[in-house]
Amino acid sequence: MNRTIIVSLLLITVSLVAKPIEKQKKQPKIKPIPNRLIDYGEFKKIVNRSESERENHRLTEDQFLKMMSEDGVVVLDARSENRFRLLHIKGAVNLPFTEFTKDSLATVIPESKSKILIYCNNNFEGNEQAFAAKSPAASLNLSTYNSLKAYGYSNIFELGPLLDVNQTKLPLVSEPKENQSQAE
Repeated sequence: MNRTIIVSLLLITVSLVAKPIEKQKKQPKIKPIPNRLIDYGEFKKIVNRSESERENHRLTEDQFLKMMSEDGVVVLDARSENRFRLLHIKGAVNLPFTEFTKDSLATVIPESKSKILIYCNNNFEGNEQAFAAKSPAASLNLSTYNSLKAYGYSNIFELGPLLDVNQTKLPLVSEPKENQSQAE
């Protein structure tokens, strides 16, 4: 009797599990909409290839500060122009992420082998106006790193920690008020 119950329960369980799998297999495959200017497959390859390298290229505050002083290093701030004006690392160049193109990047980073230091909103706290935190998975550093890779840049380093704007060793500056009001 116990065997009959166990076998019956096993058959019921298998049939319940098999039906959802069966339904998944019968769903029609979605036909991709062609667009030669969008390549999600290549994007995924870049992200996957960059994963371990990116982690090895994340810098402490002291490492970032030291690397900033090297000749030819570009400190890139990809935040909006308004947030950049409010507060940024001294010497950084601003190219908002939404403005990344081959030509605009070449203007601020002429050599693909240039050493590039990046940081974003999620590296600083203590000034929500200038450094409004993004969702961790939407951190601008992640997008910036992978986009720079997609454009052929290979020597990218990222500020790793979350720093307080009032305690960081990194020199933070803002644009003078008259420049801010003229630009708005």
